[in-house]
Formats: sequence, C-alpha cells, structure tokens
Amino acid sequence: FEARIVAMESLFGGYRIILASSSPRRRALIQQIGIKAEIIPSKFEENLPKSSFPRPADYVIATAKGKACEVFDENKDAVVIGADTVVVIDNKILEKPKDTESARTMLSALSGSVHHVITGVCICYKDSKYTFHVETEVKLIKLSEEMIDWYLGTKEPFDKAGGYGTQ
Repeated sequence: FEARIVAMESLFGGYRIILASSSPRRRALIQQIGIKAEIIPSKFEENLPKSSFPRPADYVIATAKGKACEVFDENKDAVVIGADTVVVIDNKILEKPKDTESARTMLSALSGSVHHVITGVCICYKDSKYTFHVETEVKLIKLSEEMIDWYLGTKEPFDKAGGYGTQ
C-alpha cells in the first residue's frame, strides 16, 4: 500500500491533484491514503443511457470519465480524479434513490441478496486518461420492514448507490 502512495507521489509530484466529487466519503478515503487533493465537484450530468453499455462496469467507468474530464477541461495543469459507484443486482444498475419509495424498493430488492458494488475511476493527467474499476460481491442480510423504515428515517440512503453504503 505504501509503495503505491510513493509511486503516485513520484508520478504526480508537483501537480495539483483535484478530486472531482462532492462526496464526503470519497474525500475521506483520499485523505486516508495520504493524498492532498482540492475538491471541485463535477457538474457532469449522470444520465448516460445504461442500455448502450455492454457491462455495468463499462457504464460506471464512462460516468467516472465524464466527471473527471468535465473538471479537467477547466484545470489542465492538474491531475483530476473522478469516480462513480453503482450497485448491480440481476444485471440491473441501481444508482442513488430519488425518493423514499425508490430507496425502499432498492433496499427491499437487495435484502437477503448477493449483488455487486462497482466503482469506476478515471484519472486525467496531461494528455492521458487512465481508467479502471473495482467490483465487490456483497451479501446483504435479510432486512425486516422495521429495519428498512428505521434506516429510511436516518436519511442515509439518499446519497448512496443502491440506497446503502459500507466502508
């Protein structure tokens, strides 16, 4: 792990590093690995047609790339990191729920299931764009209606793909 940080510092040393995200979790994660980054949230519209991508991973990488490139276009002197996360169940992509009912539907579908969480990352640097994704298989316990109601009351589900988050 430390070797990766040293490699990043030697590759990007002297450059401004920008995280193209408003996510408090992404900010905390990038700080945990020792990267000092400016935060410039991307204004990229997250509305790519999911059906035009052969795999969910391709969709999430394209969205991360859109976010990073949008910020990079105004900050060519920097290294810009963009990311996006989705939850996939039965090959259906779940993003952030729009309201309480969509959060309830997502959590009920994920309850007791095995599904995948996919994060795509794009790093824009000079004339290059580096992309990759990480996929994690998750088994969620069976959630009772009372548990879902309680969780919805915390307002936690509304800024997380699939309506939940775990670090």
